[in-house]
Amino acid sequence: MAQKDYYATLGVPKTASQDDLKKAYRKLAVKYHPDKNQGDKSAEEKFKEINEAYDVLRDDQKRAAYDRYGSDAFQGGGYGSSGGHSGGFNFTDGFPNFSEIFEEMFGGAFGYGEQPDQRTTQPGSDIRYDLSISLEEAYRGGTAKLRFSTLVRCSVCGGSGSEGSKKPAPCPTCGGRGSMRYNQGFITIEKPCQTCGGSGSVLADPCKKCSGSGRIRGEKNLEITIPPGITSGGQIRILGEGEAGFKGAPAGSLFVVVTSRPHNVLTRRDNDLCCTVPISFTTAALGGEIKVPDLDGNDNVVKIPIGTQTGTKFKIKGKGMPILNSSRKGDFFVEVILETPVALSKRQREILQKFDGEKDDQKNHPKSSEFLKKLKDWIG
Repeated sequence: MAQKDYYATLGVPKTASQDDLKKAYRKLAVKYHPDKNQGDKSAEEKFKEINEAYDVLRDDQKRAAYDRYGSDAFQGGGYGSSGGHSGGFNFTDGFPNFSEIFEEMFGGAFGYGEQPDQRTTQPGSDIRYDLSISLEEAYRGGTAKLRFSTLVRCSVCGGSGSEGSKKPAPCPTCGGRGSMRYNQGFITIEKPCQTCGGSGSVLADPCKKCSGSGRIRGEKNLEITIPPGITSGGQIRILGEGEAGFKGAPAGSLFVVVTSRPHNVLTRRDNDLCCTVPISFTTAALGGEIKVPDLDGNDNVVKIPIGTQTGTKFKIKGKGMPILNSSRKGDFFVEVILETPVALSKRQREILQKFDGEKDDQKNHPKSSEFLKKLKDWIG
């Protein structure tokens, strides 16, 4: 019988490492697998040759015998003979399926290898709680009491789902794997077992209170800490306070989403506070002072220069919101707007009319004069 060149079959040199052999086998096995080449006899024969070569070369002892004696070492009851099977490779159980190839190649990637107990290791669902707080509470921080309904651990079985002392038995359908395999063409798909729901086990004596799930609907009362400076829309995550897991699995997380209610006077912009203060005509024209309280309850004196225009902003440094995870604070911006006087008395009107008659537009109202000049130049 003619000698077979296993190295040539896999397309590798005689000095190839085990890693090189495996890579070559991966590529060729996927290419020539019968499930992918149905009805192609040449591909089937090629696949047999590939597996025969890899079966020998991946075993150090078989490879040493092959390197010394060639493929004759595996024929007719020679070294490693498998009782008359062609080429020393056992095909009596059929070809390896695609899932087995992927397990060999990727160590269980794509969900083909042994899977852990999915339902008993996966935590319960996370839940969301919306908490509305005032701007003052966001500024100072503090605590808040929460009360909500969710799935909690069963008090009768302690979350195990079992009524008595009997331990869960392996699922008879999936054999304790928690999953079942289904072939679709040359692809093998793995899905959770419908009998055990993916847990891999069934209860001999399910708890009557929770029907074997290990959890029931109940109320939770918590007190949480609100950090100073938390933003509207910010989240506080509390591990283990979400829904209880199935049959004693860890609980999910509680996400508290904080919303800050609008303030009557102040507006928040990131870490800064803003306040709009109306001032009188005389204060704007003659100058003066205004007092603006901050969230600490202190009055901040803002000096208004002579001739202050509406919309002018003044910054009070370090009087804004606390910056999370920092000892610093934002700034406090005070914007002044000029309030036009209303409900004037006869005397007040006379005074204003006299002022209007004596004013120098270019000197007293430079912006108005500049605008009129631009308007005149534009119209021509």
